[in-house]
Amino acid sequence: MTTQPQGESPTRVGDYTLLTRLGEGGMGIVHLARSTDGRRVALKVLRPHIVGDEEARARLAREVNTLMRVRSPWIAEFLDADPWAEIPYVVTRYVPGLSLHDYVVEEGPIEDRDLFWLAGCLAEGVAAVHHAGVLHRDIKPSNVLMEGRTPILIDFGLARVTDDPRLTQTGWLLGTPGYLAPEILYGDDATPAADVHAWAATVAYGATGRPPYGRGPSMAIMDRARRGEHDLTGVEGPLAAVLDAALAPDPLARPTLGELLAWLRPLSTQPSAPAVPPPVADVPDDEFTLPVALANGGLEPRTAATLPEPRPPTRLMTGAVPPPDPARYPAPPTIAPTPAVAQWEQEWDARLLGPPKVPLGERIRRGVAVGCGGLAVGAATALAPYITAVAVVLGVWLLRTGSLAASAGADRRTTRGSKWYDGAQLAFTTPWHSLRAVTGTVVLVLWSLGLALAAALLCYAAALDGAATLFAGGTALGIALWSGPGASRLRSPLSRIVYPLASRWGRWLAMCGVLLLVAAVLGLVVAAEGVHWIPASTPPF
Repeated sequence: MTTQPQGESPTRVGDYTLLTRLGEGGMGIVHLARSTDGRRVALKVLRPHIVGDEEARARLAREVNTLMRVRSPWIAEFLDADPWAEIPYVVTRYVPGLSLHDYVVEEGPIEDRDLFWLAGCLAEGVAAVHHAGVLHRDIKPSNVLMEGRTPILIDFGLARVTDDPRLTQTGWLLGTPGYLAPEILYGDDATPAADVHAWAATVAYGATGRPPYGRGPSMAIMDRARRGEHDLTGVEGPLAAVLDAALAPDPLARPTLGELLAWLRPLSTQPSAPAVPPPVADVPDDEFTLPVALANGGLEPRTAATLPEPRPPTRLMTGAVPPPDPARYPAPPTIAPTPAVAQWEQEWDARLLGPPKVPLGERIRRGVAVGCGGLAVGAATALAPYITAVAVVLGVWLLRTGSLAASAGADRRTTRGSKWYDGAQLAFTTPWHSLRAVTGTVVLVLWSLGLALAAALLCYAAALDGAATLFAGGTALGIALWSGPGASRLRSPLSRIVYPLASRWGRWLAMCGVLLLVAAVLGLVVAAEGVHWIPASTPPF
């Protein structure tokens, strides 16, 4: 791993360029990175105490080899890893979006069809992990990213091959209180039923906006989990009964993942699949009671009548894990980024990696094009100084407002996906961005007017006439607006027109010709009619 001092070139890890830090956990630090082919990925640099000795690295290599076979649209697949590097790292698919925890905080609990979609997609992701012979062991809202309205299961840092004997040592505890299955708290080995419990707790959080076992000290939360004191108030219909059964303290009493998928697929991921009854015991309505919160903060325990009949235990495959079959586990498809994500990635490139290297000839053409634009502004200033000044100020303000509003909208879409109300939200927030743009507009315009005044004073000292003085000052004004303090918000929208045209000789010549023609026509009008001081009738001096 190579590093550079703060403020210099971005850090590189292996073949990846680190762009920015995404998060930090017990396993390591997660970065947004860019691979050599330009693809954005999530790269986790593992902590030294996680890496351990050579034996631990070998175990990590075996585990990564197993995790590489997990393929599903509802998980962030492992793409690369190097357990033997100086500082080992793992690379997964990058998912732009809020975590389920943050999504619920910002958008509120998930309801109706979106709730079934959440439950179904999340169950599909868990099934893909189990299919590879792996337990996730840490399913929770912060390990679920919302790609639009679709949940993506991430962070297999705590997932392990199920037959690894080192993970069954007494006292080894991996997971998060409130989402950790009760049997794990008693020291039992994890089974797929533990992930079913965590799945149910995560879906319950998405449906209610609160952890099913409440908040408070970890010991209090784990004690409620051991006694099955979960609160599903607010969840209605068959899903409430299914979540209640999946949160049962006895792992044998929980529905299997296959039963959950058979019920959920017709309601979510596979609408054409035949409908099946929910996987809960047939209990009369008068005997079925969900736990409710008591006045003292505790929860009323469930009665025996609320528990389904025990089922035979379900285990993952045992024995050596065979190498992945490419035909059975194909490589994940390359997903093209949305326009909002693509724009966001370009902004990160410009901010952190610097602009792409432009050939000298193209840079010269850009400068000449800006100079021609300055001549057009100068000619307009010589013809109608007051009108041109007002137009320049309004133009700078409007361009800065549009740039600020567009950037804010792109950032929102990148973090939480596109929404049907994005257009209305943009229109509602634009007045605020117009106020934000005032300060930058004032600073840029005053700075540019100062340079224009300096140019005009030089012309006055050279005894040039008023039209020539105004032309020189206006030209300096136009060029200064492009390069002055805070001009990036002005250049950003204009460069989308100027830079592509300057990239080819033919288009560049046409653009410069049009600008010079405008300047020439305005100059001829000034030569014929003189300076128009509208709305005033005479010059100020």
